[in-house]
Amino acid sequence: MQAGALMELKAGEGPSALPRLKTPGGIAYAEAGLGEGAPLVLIHGVGMRLEAWGPQIAAFKDRCRVIAVDMPGHGESAALAEGSGIADFVAWLGRFLDEMKLERVSLAGHSMGAMISGGAVARFPERIARVALLNGVHRRPEAAKAAVLARAAAIRATGVDKDGPLKRWFGEDAASLQARALTRGWLEAVDPEGYAVAYTAFAGGDAVYAETWPTVTCPALFLTGSGDPNSTPEMAQAMAAMAPKGWARIIEGHRHMVNLTAPEAVNGFLAEWLVAEEKPA
Repeated sequence: MQAGALMELKAGEGPSALPRLKTPGGIAYAEAGLGEGAPLVLIHGVGMRLEAWGPQIAAFKDRCRVIAVDMPGHGESAALAEGSGIADFVAWLGRFLDEMKLERVSLAGHSMGAMISGGAVARFPERIARVALLNGVHRRPEAAKAAVLARAAAIRATGVDKDGPLKRWFGEDAASLQARALTRGWLEAVDPEGYAVAYTAFAGGDAVYAETWPTVTCPALFLTGSGDPNSTPEMAQAMAAMAPKGWARIIEGHRHMVNLTAPEAVNGFLAEWLVAEEKPA
C-alpha cells in the first residue's frame, strides 16, 4: 500500500491523473490513508475515472484507508469482454476485493458504480460492511429506459457522446461549470470500446438487482440530486424504503455529479454513513 500516494485535493477539484497501482489481474487503483476499520472502496460511473472521487479522497483519507478503483475499460483498468452485463461487473469487483485481500469494506459507488455496489451487496453481503449509492438507478420508467438503450446502441456508430451527458449532469452555476470542465476531460480520455461495453451493461442493468434490497441488512445510504433526471429522488427513496437499514438523502439544486458540485454536503452525508450502525432517525 502506498499511503499518501494521492495528492492533496481541494473540494470540487481533481488532478488530471493520480498515481496508480495495479492488481495482478490488471485492475488499476489509487489509495491513501491508514485508518482503522473497514476500508472505503469507491467506484466511479461510466465514462469517468477514479479522479472523479477527488473531493471524497481528500476528505476521508485522514480517517480511513481509501481505495478508488478504475472501472473496467476506464482509466488504466483492463476492459471486460464485449457483451458483459452488470453481473460481470459485479463479479469483477469481487475479484478486485480478492486480489486486494479485502475481507470486508465500506462500499460507495456513483451512477454505474452505484449499480455495481448494489449488485455486490446482493451477491456477497458478508464482505460489505455498509453500502452507499450516489445517483443510483432503480427500475427506470419506460421512456427513460428506451432513451438509455438508444444511447447505448448509438455508441459504436457515433463514438463517445460528450455534450449530451454534460447537459444532463450539470447546471449553469459556478461549481457546475468547474466540474463540467473536469468531466469533459475524463469523457474525452475514455477508451471508446471500454465505454461501449460498460454503457451497454449500465443501460440494461437497472432491474437486475432491483428487488434484493429487502435482504440487505447493512447500513445503506441512497443519495442523489434533486434535479437529476435519470437517477431521480424517487428512485433513491424507493430503494431506501426497501432496505431494512436504508435512508435517502436528496441534495437540493444539484444534478448527477453531486460529489463534485456539492462536495461538502456529500461528504457530510458520507461521514454520517461511515459511522452508522443502525438506521438514522
